[in-house]
Amino acid sequence: METMVFDTALGEFGIGWTDAGLARVQLPGLDRAALLQRINRGGAEAGEPTRAIEDLVNRIEDYAEGEAVDFSVVPLDLSGVPDFNRRAYDLLLRIGWGETTTYGALARELGDVALSRAVGAAMGANPIPLVIPCHRVLASDGRPGGFSAPGGAESKLRMLELEGVSVGTPAGQMTFGF
Repeated sequence: METMVFDTALGEFGIGWTDAGLARVQLPGLDRAALLQRINRGGAEAGEPTRAIEDLVNRIEDYAEGEAVDFSVVPLDLSGVPDFNRRAYDLLLRIGWGETTTYGALARELGDVALSRAVGAAMGANPIPLVIPCHRVLASDGRPGGFSAPGGAESKLRMLELEGVSVGTPAGQMTFGF
């Protein structure tokens, strides 16, 4: 796997690719040494980007500037990813810029609302966040839920805010602390 690190308006991203496609994205939030260690794990090393990778970098930079970007045409290398996760990611790839879904909605599409926790685990294991937009998956109460990227839920909220999505309690409802 080849990798590269580049700067955006959100901070430094890392990406990794193979001949089959994009295999890894590291979202901003780590210091450079930690970012390099994480993106180059498993024997990956810095490489020379192809035109397709240069185009992807430009798209990510545009996204970080707040432009609506469609990543659906990016070839993905999901070798080694469990079948359940792939199925969840396939559904998630249909959720576009400025849209959200819930863990439960994805679980129902996968056959059983009881799979909500498994969907959450798949989102947490997503090797290609942003491109596979796990930041667009919310808890059933409209709250952000978890996010395994640096910065956790705050990073998720920042990404959704870029897309014009306001996250929280639905208008007209109150939450109680019990």
